Amino acid sequence: MSAEYPAASRFLLLVAVLATLSSSQAHADDDAAIARIEAGLRPSVALSNTPVKTETLQDAMARLNVPGVSVAVIKAGKVAWSRGYGVAWVGGPAITPRTLFQAASVSKPVAAMAALRMAEQGQLDLDGDINTALTSWKLPEGKGKPSVRQLLSHTGGTTVSGFPGYAADKSVPTLVQVLDGAWGANSKAIRVDTAPGSAMRYSGGGYTVLQQAMIDRSGKPFDVLLRESVLKPLGMNDSSFSQPLPAALQAQAARAHHQDGKPYPGGAHTYPELAAAGLWTTPEDLAKFVIAIQQGAAGSDNGVISAAMTRTMLTPVMGDYALGLQIGDGGKVFEHNGSNMGFRAVMVGSTDSGDGAVILTNGDEGLKLAAGLLRAIAHEYKWASHQTRFRTAVKLPTETARSLTGHYKLDGLPDFHIAERDGQLMIAPRPGQWEPLYAESDKLLFILSRDLEILPTDANSGFNVLGTSKRSYKRASSWSLFQ
Repeated sequence: MSAEYPAASRFLLLVAVLATLSSSQAHADDDAAIARIEAGLRPSVALSNTPVKTETLQDAMARLNVPGVSVAVIKAGKVAWSRGYGVAWVGGPAITPRTLFQAASVSKPVAAMAALRMAEQGQLDLDGDINTALTSWKLPEGKGKPSVRQLLSHTGGTTVSGFPGYAADKSVPTLVQVLDGAWGANSKAIRVDTAPGSAMRYSGGGYTVLQQAMIDRSGKPFDVLLRESVLKPLGMNDSSFSQPLPAALQAQAARAHHQDGKPYPGGAHTYPELAAAGLWTTPEDLAKFVIAIQQGAAGSDNGVISAAMTRTMLTPVMGDYALGLQIGDGGKVFEHNGSNMGFRAVMVGSTDSGDGAVILTNGDEGLKLAAGLLRAIAHEYKWASHQTRFRTAVKLPTETARSLTGHYKLDGLPDFHIAERDGQLMIAPRPGQWEPLYAESDKLLFILSRDLEILPTDANSGFNVLGTSKRSYKRASSWSLFQ
């Protein structure tokens, strides 16, 4: 005898069945998209009217000697999927979505959100002299008195771009020793050598000054402060600013690897510069941070800072850098990259579409891997940003091409060399690393591996442009190192 169900029950059963079918279809769609992404890492630049040369994720990891990568993708303000690839260390366990990585400089936007929360609570003055918040140490008088806003936006005039961390067999200095470049510190003293507000110059040192101010004003260790003010409210339960990582979490963590794929002796470096580089996290946890910013940008309180303060965080101060975030695509995209010894990280979010991605790797060549993977994600989901750039190449007159060959010195960066081989101009940004050099005109040359341009002004000098960075170059007399 068959059971009879009331109409309401039959309706609820139908809804449940349809929901299950819809969920199954969504998973199938995600699996198909993931497969296309894994098979189609894309280049930074491609030639117009020619097929785009793609690469599988597995091949790229092998080529770049990156043992492991973990990914989380955000669609419409929600984590759509996350996956791990490769291993936590050579011979070690497989990467999972809960494997911990050092986020490196992606620590900065998380620290920035905590500082902005303190500003909303009246503990920090965004535009006041930072020394008014410092009690256990003072920033020596230099070219001026930077504010919290200026330190967060790299316009405070502070020195020290980044930090190398401390290997397992090295003693770790105190934060004050780092600030003063004192005995035990492997970085120089952090000082103000440029008038605050006069220029944007990336400074992890500025974030380290801010770290001390946040400790002084809150009366709490920095890792505790960040756990209570940002990580716990956002549900970033696998994340920690503890350095070194507690022994209980070591088995969950990936290990650092050199560009040749070999592990760093003793494991990950320790970074006492927590605000600048100290976060251990997962892509899913950082995706929650991205979503919180998207929520604030949409007018909601994200549980840490108000919508108004989120808009302040997303407002560029100078150039394209806001408070802890780089802003792109006409203000619609926020992002940050990170590089610690043996770890590379990428975080991207859109305030317009609610899409985004986080990619964490455990190899020194991880940014190259992450860039191709991010473009594959952007291509699959039809993002407005982070797409392959298509360029048209022309053949230069023989004499013009030959006049460009030679060894050049680049302001503040390694020398490069241009040569002609089998009728093709080639460039070596570093010794032995040759790749084709194409011309859009005799005044604009480009490569395919990254969005780099060479702009000759004459036969002996010009400019090298990469993103917002523009550096001059001049012809040198010897280039034997590049042969």
